[in-house]
Amino acid sequence: MQSEIDAVSVVWFHDRQLRERDWPVMSQPTGASGVWEWIDDNHRYNGLLWREEDRARRLDVPPAEIAAGKRLIDRYNQKRNDAVESIDDALLAGLNHVVRQPGARLSSETAGAMIDRLSILALKIHHMRAQAQRTDADEHHVRVCAGKLERLLTQRGDLMSCLDLLLAEARAGRAYFKLYRQFKMYNDPALNPYLNGQAAQHGRAAP
Repeated sequence: MQSEIDAVSVVWFHDRQLRERDWPVMSQPTGASGVWEWIDDNHRYNGLLWREEDRARRLDVPPAEIAAGKRLIDRYNQKRNDAVESIDDALLAGLNHVVRQPGARLSSETAGAMIDRLSILALKIHHMRAQAQRTDADEHHVRVCAGKLERLLTQRGDLMSCLDLLLAEARAGRAYFKLYRQFKMYNDPALNPYLNGQAAQHGRAAP
């Protein structure tokens, strides 16, 4: 698999994974390495998140099962964000040799964050296409879903263009992005007042 990424190869990879049987619960080895290993991880955890978010809306199971699902969602979301940071780490390492040009623009969104959004869009497109192709649904449902699918495809095409532009400009020194660590305070016992006893000490929720 190529080491230098572009939007088309990322989207192809995302869509290919979605066609794999039993993905993301059972993931076949892809042979991915470098930045592609983290793109694979990010996409897989987004897939697991999608599955658990659907399951968390069930009304026919005990509350304890929903609570267990919520903990899985937190775990998967942390892994997803960790993978985004690793994508950016790998991409920025590959840009170390680039001389930043005077007046280079700072992108507020990192390339890793864009790839994460492309992963989520791939999931939305995959599932919306399935709804638009249902033969057991009425015409209105199919028509509405087909319209939503078109908008999702347009959104993905626009985001692909933005990712390619950022990567091209970053490689030419005309743009850059920084790695901003995502401090998930609610997952850290040292920072979450309900996990470290601070909320109980103050007798109220933290502001």
